[in-house]
Amino acid sequence: MTDSKFIKRKRPNYIRLIILLVILIIIILIFYNVDTLFSGLFEIKE
Repeated sequence: MTDSKFIKRKRPNYIRLIILLVILIIIILIFYNVDTLFSGLFEIKE
């Protein structure tokens, strides 16, 4: 059953997968760098 479903698909959405992965990586990097970003902003404001 599962094989027939995969065969029916003409082409997988690689572009959509790549875009989602890039967005996830950017979000993770932002979350890891939030502390440094905020500290930099506060230092600039002072």
